[in-house]
Amino acid sequence: MKILVAGGAGYIGTHTCVSLLQSGYEVVVVDSLVNSRIECVERVQEITGKSVEFIESDIRDRKSLNAIFSKNDIDAVINFAGYKAVGDSVKNPLDYYDNNLNCAIALLEAMSRFNVKVMVFSSSAAVYGEPAELPISEEARTEPESPYGRSKLFIEEMLRDVWHADNSWKVAILRYFNPVGAHPSGLIGEQPNGTPDNLMPVIAKVAQSELQKLNIFGGDYETLDGTAVRDYIHVMDLAGGHSKAIQKLGKSKKGRVLTINLGTGKGYSVLEILKTFEEVSGRKIPFDIVNRRAGDVACSYADPALAKAEINWNAEYGVYDMCKDAWNWQLQHANSSRIENN
Repeated sequence: MKILVAGGAGYIGTHTCVSLLQSGYEVVVVDSLVNSRIECVERVQEITGKSVEFIESDIRDRKSLNAIFSKNDIDAVINFAGYKAVGDSVKNPLDYYDNNLNCAIALLEAMSRFNVKVMVFSSSAAVYGEPAELPISEEARTEPESPYGRSKLFIEEMLRDVWHADNSWKVAILRYFNPVGAHPSGLIGEQPNGTPDNLMPVIAKVAQSELQKLNIFGGDYETLDGTAVRDYIHVMDLAGGHSKAIQKLGKSKKGRVLTINLGTGKGYSVLEILKTFEEVSGRKIPFDIVNRRAGDVACSYADPALAKAEINWNAEYGVYDMCKDAWNWQLQHANSSRIENN
């Protein structure tokens, strides 16, 4: 079975490629390399000992997509293509709508043209917004707080409309909570271009003295210590969820749309993550508490029961492992010029 991975040179994409290859799938990666590098794919091949076909292209390029589908006998698509920073989406909403929605439309058009009707979509817990109750189930209301979250929700609705128009489509919408960590080898991990936006790479860079201190956005939330609480999930657990979803869709005799949370079911505050990282690294991490960031919510963690029931998936890594693998990646990246991977 051959899987087209759109945005497969990125942080979650590369780890998912590792999982797919180790599960016996063939992988074709399409990525514009705007926020990633070709060496990331090479590291995937080094980890797995298997080859990956790579095409550098913007997913919105219809001509290039047609050529890719014509050349390859694609069985399913995983769509990671899109911008992902909540704060940046508040500042630049049109960029997010243009890129994220049009990437999805171009992919769906090509899939329809070549009769490829199996897709796993990289969605987000950001579609829920401020939750009415915790833990968050897939039936919770969807009221995103940011353009990023709204772009994900719009694509979800697009996928449901495609299925309603043609019930032979098999779709898995995976709502991620907060991916962190790195591959245990240290060969691939999260390292954004420029100043990082996500918590874990910032903490790692402060611990390594690449950044002076951590800014914690908000210390007055209604949580145990006043800092925001999130459901952090190891990126390799998340990657495994994609392989499980592909397997489930492949075995399904009828078309359907699965909407599934991928999270651990446990919430940790920013300060709890910081303290765990200090324990793992043996480094003191200075921080300042600053104003809340637009688009953020106080507390978010998953009800992961449906993932277990539908795709036989559950998270295996704990928060200590998440911090340990992120620190291992940071040390290898800093000390041996390991490849940056967003």
